[in-house]
Amino acid sequence: MSFSEAGAQARITADAVARRSYGKLIAFLAARTHDVAAAEDALSEAFASALASWPQNGCPENPEAWLLTAARRRMIDFMRRRRRDENASDRLRVTAEGMDAASTGAAIPDQRLALMFACAHPAIEAGIRAPLILQVVLGLDAKAIASAFLTSPAAMSKRLVRAKDKIRQAGIPFHIPEREELPARLETVLDSIYAAFTEGWTDAGGTDAARRDLTGEVMFLARLVTELLPKEPEALGLLALMLHAEARRRARRDADGEYVPLAQQDPDSWDLQMIAEAEALLLRASSLGTLGRYQLEAALQSANVHRVRTGRANWVQVVELYDALFALAGSPVVAINRALAIAETHGARAALDAMPDASADARLAEYQPYWAARAELLAKAGAHSEAREAYEIAIGLEWDPAVRRFLQMRQLNLPANLPA
Repeated sequence: MSFSEAGAQARITADAVARRSYGKLIAFLAARTHDVAAAEDALSEAFASALASWPQNGCPENPEAWLLTAARRRMIDFMRRRRRDENASDRLRVTAEGMDAASTGAAIPDQRLALMFACAHPAIEAGIRAPLILQVVLGLDAKAIASAFLTSPAAMSKRLVRAKDKIRQAGIPFHIPEREELPARLETVLDSIYAAFTEGWTDAGGTDAARRDLTGEVMFLARLVTELLPKEPEALGLLALMLHAEARRRARRDADGEYVPLAQQDPDSWDLQMIAEAEALLLRASSLGTLGRYQLEAALQSANVHRVRTGRANWVQVVELYDALFALAGSPVVAINRALAIAETHGARAALDAMPDASADARLAEYQPYWAARAELLAKAGAHSEAREAYEIAIGLEWDPAVRRFLQMRQLNLPANLPA
């Protein structure tokens, strides 16, 4: 194998480990040292060292262990440079012993999940906790995180950098919380899991290895949360929501790889075992007496599944669920989907009146589902010229070729503009 081929193979191996294990390695490093920024720096240097060393010496049998060892050494070096006082040797010894420990403790059996709860520390600004988890633990880049929170990548990057600086300056401890502390931090962890799942869900065909791995990882974490906190209805609701969505993944593409909207999907291609599990989880959650966002979203998925499987319209109930969800969450995403449901009960004009106003909410200007929904409603209302323009924006914002072709076909099928 030539040096260039060895270098390419090293990069492929390093990229695969990064996709699969980044969050786990950061969790292992930070759980004992309580310094997430240092863990990220150490792991970045370890990856750089791997790309320099592996082409010459060959990829190790266990790349993950190699990277962890290299990162641990760099963290000890960081500690040595930072602390030049009489307690330095003691601090280094404690750090090394902590990083040698195999477990983060019995309270949380998975290191990634433990670090997620640590990042949900109440001293960290509430609005940045979930993005911090997505970057530090789950390895998402600023662009993907920004998309989940309807903001620009540049703005999100600045927020994350400022947050880490504040954490370091304030000395916020990244200790693994005790079991009794978990419920207060649960909402942030669930929001992070769902945002990561949504990022993976965008790859309907399962052709993107990074997104496919991410989906599997967060499904595992969602299950782990329900085992850790079995009496938390929102944890059950989130897992039910994810199972409902995942059950229909294959049906979102036909044999030719073209996009298939929910109303046209073949229920026989759904994973009925996943759907049954989701329904059982939703029933369990409803028996616990507290209603929340994820239970309502799962109930909406259940209603959609029931409508397609039976052919019986249930739009009045769907609008009622969206009303309740909007009262809880108040997000523009919920408002858009609520408007689409209103179109089925009160017509397209009423739905357009219920849509959020892009001129009043700058986040919607580059949010593709907003323009796709607006185009659909304008077309139903007979405003074909405006619909064509909205489709044009939606097509320009869509990265998935199959969805882009679907939107282009919808635009093409609009009646031609009549001459004035």
